Parts: sequence; structure tokens; C-alpha cells
Amino acid sequence: MSGIGKEFMERTRFQYLGRSDQSQGYPAPSLQSGGKGDRKISDLPDPAEIAVKELDLRRAIEERASLRSYAHKQLSLDELSYLLWCTQGVKEVAGEIATFRTVPSAGARHALETYLLVNNVEGLEKGLYHFLPIGHKLEKVNTDAHIAGRIMAACLQQSFVETSAVTFIWSAVPYRMKWRYGERGYRYMHLDAGHVCQNLYLSAEAIGCGVCAIAAFQDEELNSALGIDGEEEFAIYVATVGKK
Repeated sequence: MSGIGKEFMERTRFQYLGRSDQSQGYPAPSLQSGGKGDRKISDLPDPAEIAVKELDLRRAIEERASLRSYAHKQLSLDELSYLLWCTQGVKEVAGEIATFRTVPSAGARHALETYLLVNNVEGLEKGLYHFLPIGHKLEKVNTDAHIAGRIMAACLQQSFVETSAVTFIWSAVPYRMKWRYGERGYRYMHLDAGHVCQNLYLSAEAIGCGVCAIAAFQDEELNSALGIDGEEEFAIYVATVGKK
């Protein structure tokens, strides 16, 4: 066997971990991106006060399936807040070093950022938003009329990116993970994306929604639509959400 994938697995073996920037005393990177400049920031409903139906975990796991066709129904702001809490909710901030969240992450590094393409959410203008997990807030990024089309095109013209109630787009900030784990951190970022998306699938079942994960996208086009550089931050995973 040969190729880029094999080389990646070989060069990120634990034996090549080396001394991390953390062990050399370099300062920790910021725990979240955004929240600066003149972008509008709004509070989201408090997850602790949001009621969702009781759903047996086994039933949620058994009923979980990818869904690409959705009812033309709005997602409430409460429901969106609940999904954000289940996928990246912050339970505790440990100084400037780590956050403990509702999903696992290697070394509590949490290198992922959450962007939302809002298509049909009660009380929100259509467009691109960014979730600020510390403080549980939403940052408006881009409400240009063409942003949904750009993101759909970047996802190989998969139409349900636009017909969902909301499409989650996760990016990775690699240095958050590399600061502790060096090049091996790239493996962990992809594992983290799987943890987050599975939480989305299961939590969506409790509010009558379906999810479809998407890994097929043009990296450069999606990064450009999100307004990120593709190096210090890059898109890593996408998932659509809508009412069944």
C-alpha cells in the first residue's frame, strides 16, 4: 500500500509525538474563535430551561438514520439552542487552558468551531452564523442572499443543504490540538468531529428532527464561504438538520 493516506497514518504515529509547544511553555491558544469586531452577537435561550421530550437512549440509537428530505417546518430558537448545547455546550471553563463540554475531546482541547447555515429557524434571519460556546451566544457572520447557494455549491450541489432548517458546519482550529499533541493532533480533530456529529444525530431525535452528515465538499470553496483561511482554520464536517 502507498499513498497520502498511508503516509498520514505513518507520520502521525504516537512514537513521533515529540515535545509539544505546551511542554516547552508556549502560551495556550484561545479557547474559541470569533466574538470580536462589529458582528452582531445575540444570546441564545438557556439550555437548562429548554424542555424536550423524554427519549430512551436505546430508542434514539435504533431510530437514528440519515435523512435528506425534510418537512417545511421551522426549527424553534429553543430547539436550535438545545442542539448547540448537545454538540458543543460548555459545562466548565478551566482558566485559559481548557473547556469541559458535552462531547469528549482529546485533552479537552476542543479544536472545533460551529458555523450554522440558517435556512428556516424561528426568529433568525437567513444566513451564516457562528456559535460562541463560552457564554452560549450566536454571532451573525453573513446574511448575503447568495451565501446559502455558495455553501450548497461547495457541498457538491447537494440541495438538502439549502432545504434543511439549519445546516451545521464544523471547522477545526488545528493549533488548539497541536499545541498539546503536535502532528498527531490532526487525528484527534477528526475523531472529535465524529463525536460531535453523533451527538447531533441523537439529540435531534428528541425534537422530531433528522440529520444527514456530509463529508463530500470542496474544501477551498467551503472555507471561502465561511470566511476562514483553510490553514489556521478549515472546514472539517457538515450536517443538515430538519423536521421529519
